[in-house]
Amino acid sequence: MQTKTSLPGQVDECGDWLRIGHLKLKSRLLLGTSGYPSPHVMLESLAASASQLVTVAIRRINLADHGEESFLDLLQSLPIELLPNTAGCYTAREAVLVAEMAREALETNLIKLEVIGDDETLMPDVEQLLKAASELIRSGFTVMAYTSDDPITCRKLSDMGCAAVMPLASPIGSGMGIVNPYNLELIRTLLPETTLIVDAGIGTASDATRAMELGYDGILLNTAVSKAKHPVQMAAAMRNAVIAGRMARLAGRIPQRFYAQASSSMEGRIEVTSKE
Repeated sequence: MQTKTSLPGQVDECGDWLRIGHLKLKSRLLLGTSGYPSPHVMLESLAASASQLVTVAIRRINLADHGEESFLDLLQSLPIELLPNTAGCYTAREAVLVAEMAREALETNLIKLEVIGDDETLMPDVEQLLKAASELIRSGFTVMAYTSDDPITCRKLSDMGCAAVMPLASPIGSGMGIVNPYNLELIRTLLPETTLIVDAGIGTASDATRAMELGYDGILLNTAVSKAKHPVQMAAAMRNAVIAGRMARLAGRIPQRFYAQASSSMEGRIEVTSKE
């Protein structure tokens, strides 16, 4: 009698959960909510992605706006968790203030921390990021920190108690994919117990799969879906890509070899003798 084998992608059966603070998530794909052609397309994309944790930029919404047409009320009506972020902040002081506003308005300690250095690259300002992370953690926030792919910075964020460290694959909105797989793999090796999520730069499904194969715990993306030609279809593709990458990582890939290696044994070959 053949017994049923649970697959890693079947999280209900094997318990392969993504844990962030108090959250226990089935989906390892986190999605943004900005830049969609319409609210309807956004809602369909969120459903297709099966994401259970979606980001919302606090500085870009009106927290006091409520009603049937309210963007915030629309999101809060969904069976998902909201992850407020500090997008648009350039100093630790700004980021802390925005986080405190989000906690009061949304009644959550979750925060995606972004502190940007300039308008051209949108790269993180590491000095201000570390300062803001330290202050928010002391204030009881569950901090998910967006950062550069610098292993030292990632280790500092992990050591101070960030719930998730989120190095970029490439600049925000660039769609360039993983430009430095060496650093991302090094970060995973140095921080084996830290929840690591690739955030920013993912362009297509293969990028997401590759990041998961490197051992990352999840993917956070926005533009790759919201600006795709067919956002809903891309959201479904990203969902499957994350699952495939996670399953491949857990399955364990074969070693890479410079030369070929026969998959069948060379023993027992039929030898043909030449008549010449």
